[in-house]
Amino acid sequence: MKKVFAVALGILTAIGGFVDIGDLVTNAQVGARFGLSLAWVVLVGVLGICVFAEMSGRVAAVSGRATFDLVRERLGPRMGLINLLGSMAVTLLTFVAEIGGVALSLELVSSVNEVLLVPFIAFLVWAVLWRARFTVMENVLGLLGLALIVYVVALWKLGPDWSHLAHQWVTVDKPGDETWLTWSYYAVALFGAALTPYEVFFFSSGGVEEKWGPKDIGTMRANVFIGFPLGGLLSLAIAGCAAVVLGPLDITVASLGQVGLPVAIALGKIGLAVALVGFVAATFGAACETGLSVGYSIAQYFGWQWGKYVRPNVAARFHLVLVLSTLLAVGVLITSVDPILVTEASVVFSAVALPLTYFPILVVANDHDYMGPHVNGRLANGLGTFYLLVIVIAAVAAVPLMVLTGMGS
Repeated sequence: MKKVFAVALGILTAIGGFVDIGDLVTNAQVGARFGLSLAWVVLVGVLGICVFAEMSGRVAAVSGRATFDLVRERLGPRMGLINLLGSMAVTLLTFVAEIGGVALSLELVSSVNEVLLVPFIAFLVWAVLWRARFTVMENVLGLLGLALIVYVVALWKLGPDWSHLAHQWVTVDKPGDETWLTWSYYAVALFGAALTPYEVFFFSSGGVEEKWGPKDIGTMRANVFIGFPLGGLLSLAIAGCAAVVLGPLDITVASLGQVGLPVAIALGKIGLAVALVGFVAATFGAACETGLSVGYSIAQYFGWQWGKYVRPNVAARFHLVLVLSTLLAVGVLITSVDPILVTEASVVFSAVALPLTYFPILVVANDHDYMGPHVNGRLANGLGTFYLLVIVIAAVAAVPLMVLTGMGS
């Protein structure tokens, strides 16, 4: 049983990274508008995050130090600061959106306006970040998030034309009423969502908090190669359900309620209730990940004491960052800004920030002084270099595509 729960950090990271509020809506929107013609982007993104998460986890296990700590030391304070500013802009946006996403999820259950729920949810998130142990976050939020497997069951229950879905997937069969510019915008958005920077920061920092060593590399790889593909599978299932139910009706997904509609049609009220549990757990887990990632990154860059396992009076500045970022999220959300739009914007800007995140990881993972015999091999370097090229292309294209397509509209 211990080995089963040992992969819980990867499950939590994968669900929070792949199936947060933005992905719940974006995957459903892509499925409804483009079918499975963009499914290959999810697969490419899953492999990419596996490559770099394995590197960052291996660095943490061998050196006992987290990503930002080593990036600043290896590449210098200026490069580290650029990395920090780029990633924090994206992570803070995502943190705001995830707290709003929890509010949207609970609104579906309670019918209470999400703005009224925001302060209560923000307090709960902060309380979990302050007091709850990693085992609680992993085992409760990660495993409850698995309720989203209901989308896999719903897709099977809907009985789609599997050959048609496979044809869309293999041939990249874009609907005739959609432009290639819009198709490309969503391709970049899905790619950016799969490789959001906070995932590797949270994953490596969590490994340090759990005191991974070289003997834990096998467990770390199990986290990566089970957790992230699972997140990708859930994303594909959400897109598939939307393609089957919402696509033929020309429904443009703009709310969380519409994301749950295919499950309600396939499995009824019980299925929808399970999906709502998954919504709340996934968005709450993502809020905890992004909140911790903000604190981890800032504290590691400035050399402050940090960590959930460190007493608040010892890591006071780390916990102050958590408080301030939570208050910032509340301040933004009580203006009634749409959390889904915030997340969609953060996903696109994530693509812009990706080179600043993943190039330093590749450099550190090849440094014999830090890694000794555990430096990257040929396969890791080959895949890492290939993905850096793809990441640069996505970063260059992201903002022009966002402007030209009006954020995919």
